[in-house]
Amino acid sequence: WSQVVSEAEKIVGYPTSFMSLRCLLSDELSNIAMQVRKLVGTKHPLLDTARGFVYDSRNNLQMRGLVVLLISKAAGPSTAELSFQHNMVSGIYSSQRSLAEITELIHTAFLVHRGIVNIGELKSCDGPLKDMQFGNKMAVLSGDFLLANACTSLAQLQNTKVVELISSAIGDLVQGIYYENSKSSEDNCLTDDIGISRWKEQVFLSHSALLAKSCQAAMELAKHSAEVQDMAFQYGKHMSVSHKLHSDLQPFVKESSSDTMAFSLNSAPAILHQEFLGREAWLKQIRELQEAIKAGKGVTSAIDLCRCHGNRALAALERFPPSEARDALANIVYAVTRFP
Repeated sequence: WSQVVSEAEKIVGYPTSFMSLRCLLSDELSNIAMQVRKLVGTKHPLLDTARGFVYDSRNNLQMRGLVVLLISKAAGPSTAELSFQHNMVSGIYSSQRSLAEITELIHTAFLVHRGIVNIGELKSCDGPLKDMQFGNKMAVLSGDFLLANACTSLAQLQNTKVVELISSAIGDLVQGIYYENSKSSEDNCLTDDIGISRWKEQVFLSHSALLAKSCQAAMELAKHSAEVQDMAFQYGKHMSVSHKLHSDLQPFVKESSSDTMAFSLNSAPAILHQEFLGREAWLKQIRELQEAIKAGKGVTSAIDLCRCHGNRALAALERFPPSEARDALANIVYAVTRFP
């Protein structure tokens, strides 16, 4: 995965791993960073999020912006925009690069907001109460700051349809996070009997909508047809679902996976396993759930589902002409649909 991302970054002209660094190094956020130092020694999740801004090769926090740039380069200029090709750098319009940064800022803002802890569930080992409360305030304020910067840059694109697309993606994210944080969706609780179709709906809201609509918006900025915009949307949607499925599958397919490796009861393998097994039998097996899922059909079905969405993302790419950027987008799909 890291190799695929590294090679893709070369195609778009610069490393997107620090795409939002310009904002992160602003005077306002530098002051916030100094305040975050007060949380050192506590277990507030904002610390882990902050570390991830600088280096997180496992999660590739800047993957969304990279995909927006690649889909922009893969599509190239439309016939309606031929007169503006002088504004392109490495085959990408400046407005599309701005959109990629906006996408990353929005994603980063929501990552920061997710670092808010439930004060009522804290333990003494997590850190002093006043420090954890301070951490929550910092998570809210710094997340809002990033989101405000993204919205300002979005308005500067001066494209009503793009503003509508990205605004609706922000709404989807909020709704998706609400589902994730509801009491029935906590990682250490039993899932409701939601089924895989509802799981897909929730994953679209919390993981896929931003990338899918950003890919579509990138095509709109280049004045591509509705058909091309839809293909870009489909790639972003299905690639990100494959990415989420790949993440969900790791505790079950990694050769080094141990019995105590953390996994979510709301992950795709667990939900699919429940569907095959039946709700009552699922409740009886809960204490030895991970081994049961490994031995059942949930893992193989989730792998099949991951590859299915990967193939649909690849099918959407067929609409774009052959290029290095298209190959890189395909390689991203291959990376998240390959299992040992």
